[in-house]
Amino acid sequence: MGLWSRFKRSMRALLGGVIERTEDPELVLQQTIREMRDRVPELNNSVAQVMATERLLAKNKDRLETQVVDYDSKIKAAIKLGRDDMATAYIGQLQQAQLDLQKTKQQLQAAEMASKQALKARDNYMLQMQRRSAEAMQLINQSKQARLQEQLAQTMETFQLGDDASTFNEMRDKIDRRSAAAEAKMQLGAASVDNQLHEIEQEAMNLQLQDKLLEYKREMGLLPGSTTPQQGQLPAAQTEGAEDNSGRTM
Repeated sequence: MGLWSRFKRSMRALLGGVIERTEDPELVLQQTIREMRDRVPELNNSVAQVMATERLLAKNKDRLETQVVDYDSKIKAAIKLGRDDMATAYIGQLQQAQLDLQKTKQQLQAAEMASKQALKARDNYMLQMQRRSAEAMQLINQSKQARLQEQLAQTMETFQLGDDASTFNEMRDKIDRRSAAAEAKMQLGAASVDNQLHEIEQEAMNLQLQDKLLEYKREMGLLPGSTTPQQGQLPAAQTEGAEDNSGRTM
C-alpha cells in the first residue's frame, strides 16, 4: 500500500471519528423528520400532475367520442344528399377520430393506473413518515434519557461521599457530647436536690431530738428555772405512765 493511500485512509478514519463524536443523534433525527415532511408538497405536486394528465385524457376521450358520433351523422346525411365526395371526406375524418379515440383510451387506461399508483405511493409515504416520525420521537426521548443518565453518572463520579460522611460523623459526635454533658448536669442537679432534702430531714430530726432532750432536762429540774422533783417523785411523764398502769390493773 502506497503512502498516499495510507494517508487518505488515516484522514477518513480521523474525520469519521470527529464526525462520530460531534454528531448529535437528536439533531440528526429531527432533521430527517423535517426533510421527510418537506418532501410531502413535492410528492403531492407529482401526484397532482399525474391526475391532471388522467383528467385531460378523459376529456379528450369524451371529445373524440363526440366527434365519432358527429362524423357518422354527417356521413349519413351526405349519402342521403347524394354527396359521395363529402361522405368520403367525412369517412376519412371518422377513421382518424376513431384511431385517436383508440389511442386516447389506451393512454387513459395507463394514466388511470398511474394515478392509482401515485396515490398509493403517496399514502404509503405518509404512513411511513408517520411511523418514522413516531419512531424518531421515541429515539429522541431515549437519547434525552441517556443524556440525563450520563449527566447523573458524571455527577455521582464527582460526588465525594467520604467528605460528607466525615462531616456527619463529626457533627454527630459533637451532638452526642453535648447530650451527655446535659444529662450529667441534670443528674448532678437531681443528686444535689436529693442531698439537700436529706440534710433538711436530718436537721429536723436533730431538732426534734434536742427538743426532747430539753424537755427531759426541764422535767428533771436540770435546767435553770425548772422545778426539781421531790425524792421519790417521778417525772410527770413517768407519773402519768404509772397511773395508766394502775388503772389498767384495776
